Amino acid sequence: MLEQIAQQIGNIGLTPWLRRLAAPCLGMLLAVPVHGGPEGLRPAQRHVQTLMREIREGLERRELTEAFERYRDYTADRLDASAGDLRFADKTGNCRLDWFDSLLRHPIESIGEAEKFTWDLHQDARDVNHGVRRVVATAAQKLDLGDLPARESRPAAGSPDEALRIVAQTLETAAAALDRAFAPLADEEHQELRRLLYPQSTGSVVHGHRFADTTLGRRTTDLLERIDHAALLETADRLADLTDHVLLEILAGFDVAEPITVDGVDGYVAMAIETKAGRLLVGGRENNRYDLEALDDVCAIIDLGGDDTYIEGTTSADRPLLVIIDLGGDDTFKGEQPGIQGGAVLGASLLVSMGGNDRFEAGDVAQGSALGGIGILVNAGGNNRYTGVRRVQGQAVGGLGMLLDRAGDDAYRAALLSQGVGGPLGFGALIDLAGNDHYFAGGLYPNGYGDSPGFEGWSQGVGTGPRGVANGGLGIMLDGGGDDVYEYDYFSHGGGYWFGAGFVRNFGGNNQRVGATRTMFDGSERTERRFVRWGLGYGCHYALGFVFDDEGDDTYIGETASIAFAWDIAVGVVADFGGNDLYQARGAGHAANAGLGVLFDASGDDSYKARNLGFANEKVDYHPKEKAGGNFAFLVDYGGDDDFGETLENNSESEQGWPGGFFISRPAPPGYE
Repeated sequence: MLEQIAQQIGNIGLTPWLRRLAAPCLGMLLAVPVHGGPEGLRPAQRHVQTLMREIREGLERRELTEAFERYRDYTADRLDASAGDLRFADKTGNCRLDWFDSLLRHPIESIGEAEKFTWDLHQDARDVNHGVRRVVATAAQKLDLGDLPARESRPAAGSPDEALRIVAQTLETAAAALDRAFAPLADEEHQELRRLLYPQSTGSVVHGHRFADTTLGRRTTDLLERIDHAALLETADRLADLTDHVLLEILAGFDVAEPITVDGVDGYVAMAIETKAGRLLVGGRENNRYDLEALDDVCAIIDLGGDDTYIEGTTSADRPLLVIIDLGGDDTFKGEQPGIQGGAVLGASLLVSMGGNDRFEAGDVAQGSALGGIGILVNAGGNNRYTGVRRVQGQAVGGLGMLLDRAGDDAYRAALLSQGVGGPLGFGALIDLAGNDHYFAGGLYPNGYGDSPGFEGWSQGVGTGPRGVANGGLGIMLDGGGDDVYEYDYFSHGGGYWFGAGFVRNFGGNNQRVGATRTMFDGSERTERRFVRWGLGYGCHYALGFVFDDEGDDTYIGETASIAFAWDIAVGVVADFGGNDLYQARGAGHAANAGLGVLFDASGDDSYKARNLGFANEKVDYHPKEKAGGNFAFLVDYGGDDDFGETLENNSESEQGWPGGFFISRPAPPGYE
């Protein structure tokens, strides 16, 4: 099929370079159905509407509508009691996002909102010319910043020299926006934030639920709130112009002149240009080595090809902006300092790689990650390897972090707070559009629960706040297709914690979601018994988590508090829209301490190797039950010859725990699938 698509692409006159980029994207487009049903809805939309109707009708059928309304009212009361400068216990309102607040106040409707959000974001990211700008615009909306400033369209480049001038102008406008972002901070406050931010959020952190110190952590987030975040996202919007594939292809045709010598570069440099943002270097098509810390006056590198090596590459007070555009070759990016490889601490960084099998090796805050800034990594293709420790691969605290990989069989490896994680005032996204990918998160830091084995994870589409310090942000992980493997440890994969929201969606392929990780972080034999707590579509402590899977025969493996689990004013959802699936955990679709847990399987012959299916605890320990309404859990399975174990039957309904626990198995209605 892809060969036929590629042939059709050739018929419309694209250059070979763009044909290679467009083929996998068009292949994905044909693989994902857009319309379905007489209403003109997408199949997933239709399935989610069916699920929401089942929830509402189930509550009405058991005369629990009033109890659920009390639950919603109580949630709203708790949100109101901790909003703004108000607080109760250790709940505070600082850094709270309006969209998160709305989702938690409307728990049933949040399922439809989350499905639409993940679909739209994936569609936007697939645009090879404007996708990054569209994701940035969505991030600005969800971070309560409204629409990005309107601006004139960038003029088209007619030659490599014109394209180079556009790059220089873009760097200058991005640098100006970045200056405005930090202008509200006095010099001493900026220095204080630079001194506090990394150690409080990352460097001294081995457990994902807290910053290093409550008092200093709160001071850190108070300073983060004072940044002009609208100007920060405007910086990202400007930098997104440099990911336009038409512009990049024109740049790739640059006519190399006589080489010049530049300290810090081992290899061919064709040109150095002075801009208001710093020096811009153009590297040749040979194999170059860039010592980026020795190039501290350089704000941008455009490398025309070759198998290149990039060492370190931080942003700093002296160099707040760094852009790297590599137009071809099998490249190596390595370093140990925080804020490299499209990572930034109180700055803005963009890394674009246009092809080849690349290797990324880093410590913390790297590979599309930001602390108080903008970090974007865009990779157009190849079989790439990403390795980092903490807050890497699409993570953000106080800004935007994004890793967008468009094609190839990729491997992602991290230990903590990585792979699509949003902390306070953060929008963190890992988006991989094609290929058979392997995601690993955990295997290094012992978990914070002394009564069970396992490792910390806090990764893979997780929105989380540091408990008692600040509210969480938005974490997103999207995969466009392929047979993928997800390994994860505690508090990972489509989860929300402490006023945060997390989203995972896979649009195709036979996928394995495996908790816990099968090896140590370094790949050696695991020393700790395999056990995972909190994972796979969970919400914990005023939070929401969503996992969607559109098609394929999938495996979901958890342990305790896994597979659509909600705890303490929270929503946990797993929705699988097609295929013969396996669910294995101690519970699936489970709620306790005033929560809504929902597991929905829309079709297929499924197997459930779990207890507590659609189970809602009768007791509510954390809240007064007469006010909180109770616990509500749903397992809804449509169609197929399913195996629910010995106690539950296919095509039946039963009460699980108390009347708020629903097990619902139905044959598919005519014309449903």
